Amino acid sequence: MVVGKKLVKESVLPSVLEDNDAELESESNGESDNLRGIGSRPTSIPLKAFSRGSIDNKTVPRSGRSQSPAQSRSPGLGVDEQEDEPTEQVDLLQSQTSTTLDKEADNAEEEWDTDLELEDMRETYDPTGQTRYKAACKMFGVVPVSYFLRHLHDTELIMMHHGLGPQGAKALAVPLVTNTSILKINLRDNWIEELGGAAIAEMLTENCYITDIDLSENKLGGKGAQAIGNMLLENTTLVSINLSGNGFDDHAAKHLADALVSNQKVEVLDLSHNRMGDGAGEMLGNAIAENTGMKTFNLSWNSLRGRGSITLARGLGANIFLRVIDLSYNGFGKDGAVALGEALKVNNVLEELNIGNCRIPPEGAVRFAMGLKENKTLKTLIMSRNPMQSAGCYGILKSMQGNPESAIESLDFSDITVNKDFDDLYSAIKEMFPNLQVKHGGNADMFRKTKAKTDPLSKLKEHMNKSNLKLEDFFETVDEDKSALVTRAEFQQGLMAMGLPLSQDELQLLMDDFDKDNNGEIDFREFNTLLMKV
Repeated sequence: MVVGKKLVKESVLPSVLEDNDAELESESNGESDNLRGIGSRPTSIPLKAFSRGSIDNKTVPRSGRSQSPAQSRSPGLGVDEQEDEPTEQVDLLQSQTSTTLDKEADNAEEEWDTDLELEDMRETYDPTGQTRYKAACKMFGVVPVSYFLRHLHDTELIMMHHGLGPQGAKALAVPLVTNTSILKINLRDNWIEELGGAAIAEMLTENCYITDIDLSENKLGGKGAQAIGNMLLENTTLVSINLSGNGFDDHAAKHLADALVSNQKVEVLDLSHNRMGDGAGEMLGNAIAENTGMKTFNLSWNSLRGRGSITLARGLGANIFLRVIDLSYNGFGKDGAVALGEALKVNNVLEELNIGNCRIPPEGAVRFAMGLKENKTLKTLIMSRNPMQSAGCYGILKSMQGNPESAIESLDFSDITVNKDFDDLYSAIKEMFPNLQVKHGGNADMFRKTKAKTDPLSKLKEHMNKSNLKLEDFFETVDEDKSALVTRAEFQQGLMAMGLPLSQDELQLLMDDFDKDNNGEIDFREFNTLLMKV
């Protein structure tokens, strides 16, 4: 580029100098004329307004050269000063021409040298994190998930059953730290395990946009629970978190219980399908009593029983914010049911309670029902698959009858058979609560077998009486050899000939009754004895 500039200057300057020589000669003549009293330049040598250029057919304007020497001269200057003026103007013109050409050459360089600009170009900011995700995948040795790259701009990211594993989860967490689009994430069943869970937890500590995350069925274990608990101590944006099916035991419950005491932002927490026992019940019960933010809590399919269920029930009684709680498929038994009944006496916030399949016996159901007599907010009660029989269901309905202010709208007693007393009470309760819906396993009286009004023997005797046919006459028509014995085939033909309205099954059953010894023959005496008994 520098060489190009030199060539341009050499090609342009000679032509300019040529014009300048002509101008100098004209001006010298003009000065001599002026000394002789002539006041203007001779018109025989006209001046050009522009000089010639050597590139791009451009011309360079002459600054003030169209005026006559007499007009351009300043008054009061001597002859010697006026003689030096043309030389100074030529130098000025050359300087301006050189400057103009240098600028044009520089502009040309800026247009041509684009490869140099790429080296100085800064990397643009990527709010979605695609670039960082690809780099993280390369670092952790995993293949980038194309689905993730395509949905980084969405508000909800659903990546169930993608088989991410621990390394895939670590790579996924890198761009999510700064992502501002995704608000909900579903990572269910990806087996991210403890290391992946720790990476996701660290990401949630930094991210302030995600409000809902599903980490269920990922085998997070104890270390994963610890990382989640530490994250909940700092995170202030998460509203819903699903940790179902992660193998959490009593040790893992401690980290989550500590987080529930401090975190007041999470409103929905799912800890179902884990291995939490009595120790977890005690710790979580104390945490629930102090928590003021959670509205929906799921602890179903755990191992809560004994003292753990009692402490949890007491924590429920002290909580004034929970609206929905699912405790189904635990071993509450009689003591747990009694404790829940006591909690319902003081809790006037809870709206839905699920204690289905919790091994509650009839006595426990009746004691639990005592709490319903004072409760005014519970709308849905699920007690299905409990061994409380019809007596326990009857006790629940009876408590509603004694509480006119009860808000219960739905009772679920699925797979529990009831009796006629329950049906009668339910009919009476419907008058008090017309919107009440009750689901049960059916009435036991419906399953009792009723004896048929007529059997095949009765039909045979009734048909013979209507036809005025005697027993001896019927048997004689069938017994052709008069041996008082007939085969089953002969007996069947005789019954069909007399027009007896029996089905094939009834006919077979009738012959089985007559042929007790199953020897293929029917004796008249046996035939007569059976008919006389009918």
